[in-house]
Amino acid sequence: MHDDRELVEARLKRVLDERIRPAVYPESVPLEVAVWHAPGEPVPVAEGLSAVPEPIAVGDQWGAPWGTSWFTVSGTVPAAWAGRNVEAILDLGFDENMPGFQCEGLVYRPDGTPVKGLNPRNQWIRVGAPVEGGEEVRLHIEAASNPVILDYHPFLPTTLGDKETAGTAPQYRLARMDLAVFDETVWQLVIDLEVLGELMRELPVDGARRWEIMRAVERALDAVDLQDVNGTAAAARERLAGVLSTPAQPSAHRISAVGHAHIDSAWLWPLRETVRKVARTTSNMTALLEDEPAFVFAMSQAQQWAWVKEHRPEVWARVTKAVATGRFVPTGGMWVESDTNMPGSEAMARQFVHGKRFFLDEFGIENDEVWLPDTFGFAAGLPQIIKAAGSKRLLTQKISWSQTNRFPHHTFLWEGIDGTRIFTHFPPVDTYNCSMKGSEIAHAARNFKDKGIARHSLAPTGWGDGGGGTTREMVAKAARMRDLEGSATVTWETPAEFFAKAEAEYPNPPVWVGELYLELHRATLTSQAKTKQGNRRSESLLREAELWAATAAVRTGHPYPHERLDRIWKTVLLHQFHDILPGSSIAWVHREAEKTYAAVADELGGIIDAAQHALAGDPSAGTTLVFNAAPHARHGVPAGGASAAHTEDAVVRRPRDEGGYELENGLLRVEIDGHGLVRSVYDLTAGREAVAPGQAANLLQIHPDFPNMWDAWDVDEFYRNTGTDLVAADEVAPGEEPGSVRVVRSFGRSKVTQVLSLPPGAGRLDIRTEVDWHETEKFLKLAFPLDVHAERYASESQYGHAYRATHTNTSWEAAKFEACNHRFVHLEEPGWGVALVNDSTYGHDVTRTVRATDAGTTTTLRASLLRAPRFPDPETDQGVHRFRHALVPGATIGDAVREGYFINLPERAVPGDAEVAPLVTIDNEAVVVTAVKLADDESGDVIVRFHEAHGGRARATLTAGFPISGVAATDLLERPIAERRHEGDAVSLSLRPFELVTLRLSRRP
Repeated sequence: MHDDRELVEARLKRVLDERIRPAVYPESVPLEVAVWHAPGEPVPVAEGLSAVPEPIAVGDQWGAPWGTSWFTVSGTVPAAWAGRNVEAILDLGFDENMPGFQCEGLVYRPDGTPVKGLNPRNQWIRVGAPVEGGEEVRLHIEAASNPVILDYHPFLPTTLGDKETAGTAPQYRLARMDLAVFDETVWQLVIDLEVLGELMRELPVDGARRWEIMRAVERALDAVDLQDVNGTAAAARERLAGVLSTPAQPSAHRISAVGHAHIDSAWLWPLRETVRKVARTTSNMTALLEDEPAFVFAMSQAQQWAWVKEHRPEVWARVTKAVATGRFVPTGGMWVESDTNMPGSEAMARQFVHGKRFFLDEFGIENDEVWLPDTFGFAAGLPQIIKAAGSKRLLTQKISWSQTNRFPHHTFLWEGIDGTRIFTHFPPVDTYNCSMKGSEIAHAARNFKDKGIARHSLAPTGWGDGGGGTTREMVAKAARMRDLEGSATVTWETPAEFFAKAEAEYPNPPVWVGELYLELHRATLTSQAKTKQGNRRSESLLREAELWAATAAVRTGHPYPHERLDRIWKTVLLHQFHDILPGSSIAWVHREAEKTYAAVADELGGIIDAAQHALAGDPSAGTTLVFNAAPHARHGVPAGGASAAHTEDAVVRRPRDEGGYELENGLLRVEIDGHGLVRSVYDLTAGREAVAPGQAANLLQIHPDFPNMWDAWDVDEFYRNTGTDLVAADEVAPGEEPGSVRVVRSFGRSKVTQVLSLPPGAGRLDIRTEVDWHETEKFLKLAFPLDVHAERYASESQYGHAYRATHTNTSWEAAKFEACNHRFVHLEEPGWGVALVNDSTYGHDVTRTVRATDAGTTTTLRASLLRAPRFPDPETDQGVHRFRHALVPGATIGDAVREGYFINLPERAVPGDAEVAPLVTIDNEAVVVTAVKLADDESGDVIVRFHEAHGGRARATLTAGFPISGVAATDLLERPIAERRHEGDAVSLSLRPFELVTLRLSRRP
């Protein structure tokens, strides 16, 4: 019996591959082909259609890397084919890889009407069903010769990832350009046999259903005349009808299939190519919706919808028509499928503001679900943001990639740092590119961890990453599995329909508290440092621009730049996409990102400068104002206001007898040795040493960094096995500032220059690090071994902070050997703590050891500075980088919050004589303002967003610096939720730990 089964499977495979599939197109005639190669970047459709092409033949090479070629194919349907179904088969030279990772095309009719996209799994264009014979066929193909960057094994460095280095050698060879008869009966037989063959392999070996299917397949293959497949296919299908019509068991797992094409907004292709990928995919999906009445397609990322509207109006017309039917569904409600670890509080909120508003404005549709299948883990502050945006559900897939621990649920409530819970589904199919293979469907049913209570799961179905979407073959397979014994049942449904069923059957799902940490892709917190710095700087500048523009508008009538800020926010949000901000895209993407961030900084700087000068009064008065955009007062300047500059006490710098220098400012005393290492940071107020005995802080450490896979994405734990402390110094000398020391080190082909300084009147040690980085496959860390006994530490996240263990008691804790923070990391034992704040780094690690000398605990905190992976960008991070960190001994969590803002929002000095009172003040430092702006509806109302930042309950009073006529609590989209009482211009506040609040203050005339 065992041999019989293997023989049938082998027979089925060979007959399908060599006889039945080739018979789907039994007759064909060649098309005439001509081509015009666009000389540079892609041209408008009209220009491509009107260009004069030259002849090209099948077998000829075409396509320089990242080029565009416009093919024209023409021919006549043979008269003898009258009454038959005919398709054009257009193979640009595809290989067997997934769609989206090689050449692609979009087909147009001569009048410019888009037909559908071309990719390796979608090469056909319907000519007629049936034809009359004699029809003239003329089609145009906008073909993109995108090079193959990803070849999985091995990940080899390549210069193809940037048009500037990719060369001009042709990438592809034209493979097939034919008109062909399409035999639908044979095609249906292929689907029948594929579905049954795949199901058969998943069923128990000794089960009756498996043998029933096997015998039916044998009978069908017996019925096929291998010399006349087309003439015998119908008979073969009849022999399968019985096993295909047997209904599923009532207890079968139920899968909601959602047509899907996860399109990375940039990855192994630049942003401009994603614009075209979206057009190809949406053309395919609108065409498939017309052919398949049961099919449903969902598309996320408002940015991608906006690209279609802006760049492909002819495709947009088809999309909007399909949306109106309810089967082409906007989903997700974010501007892009962003990273969620690194974006700051306001940026994460604005992902939802701009995403949801786009779908509301264009279609009147509001999504309840957040759609993030491919994002690399989820910060613990996200549930509250989802709720504040008016959404209530989350779908993700990537957690299935975790390498160490299997996540225990597929449907659950996710609880964030403030206690908000979001209904979350993690599809057991374990892919966001489901192709309806029997192995995928069977895996989903077996894998589902909530059996016995729930039985619904979702399968995002269609080729993704590089686009393509669902195919007619997938739809046909799903139709057979709608009610098929031995299989889970498959039904096309919208995300909302799935979630409604899942919630109804599972009223009390389990709860997961805290971050959804992905045990993979940890190096994305460090790769491409300039991209990360551009993001952080842009977030800070946007805060300033909104704050000062709103203040100037209210105080002086200065115009508020609504349109410019809206456009800039969308640019910054786009670059938070989960392969741009994480640093996992090709060189072209990051080269463009650096230029974009520079342009953003210039424009925001201009907005800030204009607003501050409008507020500052007489610039010739001979006085200087200091503007403070931070949410805490400093140096006598109020939060969100401006006051006259003043001086601070001096800092003492003196040489040490044993080499190096000592710095002291009345709050801290710092010992820097002759190697530029920090041997002591003494808290004079508390009488407490921060640096562990016998250890050195400000210690640069470098490790080999060659992960097993996914170079730009991964750092594997074994990198710690080998490392070098960079202790040798080329120079240790007084810095230019009175309280500073300059340290220069050389290593490998690189050089580091650091300036360590004590600011007057501040309890922190500032560290400015410049690295001229020319290493390969190395990881650079900045270490601080601290004399702190702590079993957990806090790292800033959106609208609060999350705690992680310093120990490795369990595999879950051990797996978090590299983690994310925003502006600070804070360690504390009762009564005393230390914070490390930064202006642009995200990755870090914390370890603890017990000292043999005194049995005390050393907790070592290391900031991740730079990596040097070679794939997909072989020159990752080469060049000069500048970082700022500050060590804050004696810090409470509140100190960490405050100093984190200070380092990211430096004061600005402006000539003038008019002190600026804040638009809004809050009398409790635990309540932190994250945004002050004018309302997006241009009503002139002032929007204030704030949260409790210390992790406890807080009472406070918010006072407006202008007359108010009303106060409303709103959601993130600034829609009123409830009226709030106010007494005069003041509002009483009571917040739970980490609670996020948005208030709309109406101005009294």
